[in-house]
Amino acid sequence: MKQRVISGAVALALFVPILLYGGWVFEIAVLLLAIQGLREFIHIKETRKKMPDFVKVMSFLLLAIMVLSKSGMKEFNFLVDFRLISALFLAYLIPVVMYHKREVYSVNDAFYLISGLFFIGTAFNLLILIRNTSLLYIVYLFIITIMTDTYAYFIGSLIGRHKLLEVISPKKTWEGSIGGTLFGVLIGATFFHVVVNPTIPIYFVTLMTLFLSIIAQFSDLVFSSIKRYYGKKDFSNIMPGHGGILDRLDSIIFVMLGFMFFITII
Repeated sequence: MKQRVISGAVALALFVPILLYGGWVFEIAVLLLAIQGLREFIHIKETRKKMPDFVKVMSFLLLAIMVLSKSGMKEFNFLVDFRLISALFLAYLIPVVMYHKREVYSVNDAFYLISGLFFIGTAFNLLILIRNTSLLYIVYLFIITIMTDTYAYFIGSLIGRHKLLEVISPKKTWEGSIGGTLFGVLIGATFFHVVVNPTIPIYFVTLMTLFLSIIAQFSDLVFSSIKRYYGKKDFSNIMPGHGGILDRLDSIIFVMLGFMFFITII
């Protein structure tokens, strides 16, 4: 527990000033986080089968393009660059024929990497785009995820009795999940209503925050299911007590994706 608190405090001390500063410094920091996240995603796959070096190098190049795509824009938009999507499919499916050996590189490997790169690249690109749109939006989303996760952990530890999904995450309980949602919504909705935009009806803010808090917990479970499938406790040990980048940022990834349903309304 002490190690977890210390590494968490160090991470916050590094990330918060960069988040507040924004600009190219924030974009480079996000790119580095995304690279580590993709590295963890590939590494967990390689516990069963090593990926060709050429495919891995190509993955990181494509990731950099995806994460920094439209990064200079100050207003959010939903334009999709189909060149990037086309590049993903071509870059990963053509090598299936080039290697022509299932034990080296197969179509299953290709679609694993396509989905992973698209997922991670989109999520970290959104982190930059939302930050460029409004610092307060990003703070609001992090408040939801941090408060939901923190209170779910402590309430679950104190009074948790009924397992949520033991096969995926043995320590999570219904009591912790409900408690995390209640406090995540209370603190998150209050912050949004008082600081971000007081003109939005409180009932709408509450429902939006409730949706995002629940989505945050689903995100945690999805990433936990990936780890369980590969028989791993954490994606990596880069953050002692927390695991890897995907272990620490798993909840915010789904929350940002879910926030896309609301960003044009608020």
